[in-house]
Amino acid sequence: MALADWFQTFCANLQVQDGATISTRYKNITRRLNTDFWTTTSETSHSLYAGSYGRNTAIAGFSDLDMIFQLPYAEYTRYNDYQGNGQSALLQAVKKSIEKTYSVTNIRADGQVIAVPFSDGISFEVVPAFINKDDSFTFPDANNGGCWRTTNPKPEIEAIRVRNNATNGNLILLCRMMRQWKREWAVPIGGLLVDTLAYQFIETWAYREKSYLYYDYMCRDFFKWMADQSAEQIYWRAPGSGQYVYGKGLFQYKAKRCYNIALEAIEHETATPKREWSAKQKWREIFGITYPG
Repeated sequence: MALADWFQTFCANLQVQDGATISTRYKNITRRLNTDFWTTTSETSHSLYAGSYGRNTAIAGFSDLDMIFQLPYAEYTRYNDYQGNGQSALLQAVKKSIEKTYSVTNIRADGQVIAVPFSDGISFEVVPAFINKDDSFTFPDANNGGCWRTTNPKPEIEAIRVRNNATNGNLILLCRMMRQWKREWAVPIGGLLVDTLAYQFIETWAYREKSYLYYDYMCRDFFKWMADQSAEQIYWRAPGSGQYVYGKGLFQYKAKRCYNIALEAIEHETATPKREWSAKQKWREIFGITYPG
């Protein structure tokens, strides 16, 4: 296998494989909530994939699937006027609805979401929400007596989609590869920040319209770019929405280490004669056994 084939295989290995099962569960939950809160049994209306799955940057083995379900505004008025924690009461009402479909699942209302865990390790995190005039969503937070918060996933999803199309599909695959790096190296960085940094980096990367043959350079250059982010920076702005994405710790040190490993891998690739086995072992040091050996 040549270099392009290594990275193409690696990216294929990262692809979420159980999309049909996820879709079935999503439709079942949507139909149940539509039945109880709207006058429809639609499997798709009022629902939205959010988080990494919504942005198409999730990888195989991910555990939490974020899903927003839009409720009628009358429900907001009802629970906002509640005596006590109306946000908690709203979450409990949605929980009881979902339990009619998944009665044996250990469903729980957990602060801001209704968690619906399944035996294969994937947990749906359902966010009941109300749509705002600007297409953002208001959702309940039952913690500390209850309050309302805002999230704005639609422009984030769209921004990633548009830039991915403008970069020959490279943005989403970069996000997925870096999620695998985050997992392998236990990097203290959230998924949305991974996507945000990749989005910013690839805008001006010299080979952004190339393909798998340049993925060694893409990983090398992105590690360098991450390593050079200021250790003093507290937050970044998410694509599309501009919402604050806060850091969870210093990821720069591990990015610098993997930049150096990537340099070694490329040195093996370009040697005369090529040291392909050694190169692959270096990439596996970064990405783990998901990278072809």
